[in-house]
Parts: sequence; C-alpha cells; structure tokens
Amino acid sequence: MDRSKAKWAVGAAAAVLALAVPAVGTATGTEPAAALIVVALDGDDGGAGTEADPLATIQAAVDRAGPGDTIQVRGGTYVLTENITIATSGEPGNPITLTEYPGEEVVIDGDELPASHTPIGGSIPRAERGSIHQEASHWRIQGLELVRGPYGVYCDGCDDNEFLDLTTRDNYETGFQLQGASSRNLILNLDSYGNHDPRKNGESADGLGIKEGGGEGNRVVGARLWHNADDGFDAWMFTSAITVESAVAWGNGVNRWDFPDFQGDGNGFKMGGGGDVDPAADHVLRNSVAFDNAVDGVTDNGNPGALTVTRSTTFGNGGTGFDLADSRSTLTANLSVLDGSPVEPGGGTSDGNSWDLGGDWDEDSVLSTDPSVITGPRGADGAIPASDFLVPADGTGIGARF
Repeated sequence: MDRSKAKWAVGAAAAVLALAVPAVGTATGTEPAAALIVVALDGDDGGAGTEADPLATIQAAVDRAGPGDTIQVRGGTYVLTENITIATSGEPGNPITLTEYPGEEVVIDGDELPASHTPIGGSIPRAERGSIHQEASHWRIQGLELVRGPYGVYCDGCDDNEFLDLTTRDNYETGFQLQGASSRNLILNLDSYGNHDPRKNGESADGLGIKEGGGEGNRVVGARLWHNADDGFDAWMFTSAITVESAVAWGNGVNRWDFPDFQGDGNGFKMGGGGDVDPAADHVLRNSVAFDNAVDGVTDNGNPGALTVTRSTTFGNGGTGFDLADSRSTLTANLSVLDGSPVEPGGGTSDGNSWDLGGDWDEDSVLSTDPSVITGPRGADGAIPASDFLVPADGTGIGARF
C-alpha cells in the first residue's frame, strides 16, 4: 500500500477540521459574552439553560442563541413533534454552534413528525422539510444523529455553515439536503445511510443532495453514503461547482424496503444534470470510491459541464464505472475494477486511467476487495481509516487512497 497517500488523506481531513473549527471566541470590547446554553431530557424550557438548570428542547435553545453562542445537548434521544427550525444567523467569524455535550451521544428522532409519513404521491410542505430545517447562515452543527425525519437536515438559502461529524439515517427523504442560493458550506465526515422515501417509491431519497440552486465554494469532505434508495450523492440542478473529496458511496439504489414499484436510480455520485434543462456545472470529484451501486459509480446525469474527476475508484457497479458521456470531463488517474463497463468518457480528456493503461483490472490486480475497514468505525479524528481496499497491487498510482 502507498502509505504516504493514506497518511495524506487522513491528514487532509484533519487539516480541514482544524481550519474549519476554530474555538468559540470570547467577547472583546463592548461585545456581549458568548453564552453556553445546555439542553437535557430532564430540563425545563423555562429554566436558565445552564448545566445545572438546562432547557428541555433544542428549539428553545435555538430560539435563545445569538452569534458566538454554543448550544450543548446532553445525551439521549430527543423525539420531535415539531421540527427544529433555525432562522437566526450567526455572524462572520462568530458562528452559532449546536453540538453534543462532550462525550455523550445525541439522537434526534423525527418519526412522530407528520411529514415523515406523507402518503404516496403526496408532497412535503417546505417548512416541514427536515428534522432540522435551516434557513440561516454562520452556524456550526456537529456530532448529532438525525433519524426517521422528513429529511434529516434540510438547509435552503444557507451560507458559510459547517456541518461536522453528523449521521443522517433512515429518514423518509434525503438524509442531508442543501439547496437554493447557498454558498461556502462545508460538510465534513457525514455518514448518511438507509434514507428512503415511501411516498415516491425510492425516487428521490439520497444520502446527500446539493440540489436545485447555486452558490460558490460548497465542499464535501470525508462523506460515507450508503444503502440509500436513490443515489449516494446527487447534485441535480445545482448550477455552481461543488467539490467532493475523500468520499465513499456504496450499495445505493437497491430496494431494501419492498416498495411495490421501486424507482431508485442507484448511482454512487450523480454529478449534476437536470432532465430537460441539464445546466452546465463544473463539479469536482477526487480521491473518492463508488462500489456495489445498482447502476453507475459516477455519472454526469446529462450535465454538459467540464467535470474534473481525479484519483477516484469504481468497483462492481451494475452499470458504468464512470459514465460521463454528456460532459466535457477531465479524467485523470482513475481506476475501474469489475464494473459493468469501465467508462463513457464523453468529449473531455482521459489520461493515465486504468482503461488508458490497459491490462486486466480485476480482483487479482488490487491488494484487497474487502471494504470492511473503510465501512467500519471512523478514526478518532473522524476520518475514514486507511486500508488496502482497491489499491493496485503493483503500486500503480491510480485510484483513491484512504
């Protein structure tokens, strides 16, 4: 294994975290002191919001918080009857933080929200989308697990937010969705899986969607997106470049819920597109892996933009490893192993990829086809752990490294 590359991948994620998560600042001059607001299952929304006298609901804490404040949620399962609505923004350099209490696990359960059980063919009212519904900027949301909601996190018109170490699973729509006019958001070390949508028979529930909008500088780092009804990652109708790096998508588009007329698309990374419109967007995918997805590992989905796909790997996908036939893509040092077919390159350039190098790229050509390390527990720093999974046995410098 190329250990230098593995160390680089883990180190890069740690560096992003270090840069992206400065300590909560202290007040200077006439600025008000940053407050610590504590929430606990045995709290009282009429309380002081301190550790000794916590609030009972996350919404009450959100309503009290201002720029620079930190909300810490004590461990346990918080069952919602109304979604958590975030409408107040922090400030540049002075975000509002919502996080778990140190060392404790927080689950936000949206199964009792009415929109979680929207009937087949029904629509979810915009304000009810998400166990966390956010229309605000300059927030840092970290370490929470969101389950069984109508979307886990839904953020529309959101700038300069950091979403760190979240888990969104078994939601009745996309696990995490960012859309609208949204710029400069960082999604780091997201685990999103088992998301499904009975109301559409699997047609739209992705692990992570950055869709239907535009905005510069959005980044996804270290995401793992698996066993979702539709796609792992979906950038449908997002008109600005998104960067996705050191991410893994697997097992998407399989009918695990016995839907009667299953409609899941089943791609690992869907890099844009939009039906009859197909807006051009120059998305970037690097150092990422897509395997065992029902259809394609990576697809442009009709996006005619100039995609950049570098040092990424596809393995055992039912369709094409890299289906970029409609785009003007730059494909460099990528690896396809035992996909239905390796590549549809489109009108761009292809250099140093496995299909350019020739030879047989099968299970004997890589050190391991066992994904258990990268799909298992994350490292102490939250990064995907290093492994030999799909690393070329002869040391050829192609494909992803963790």
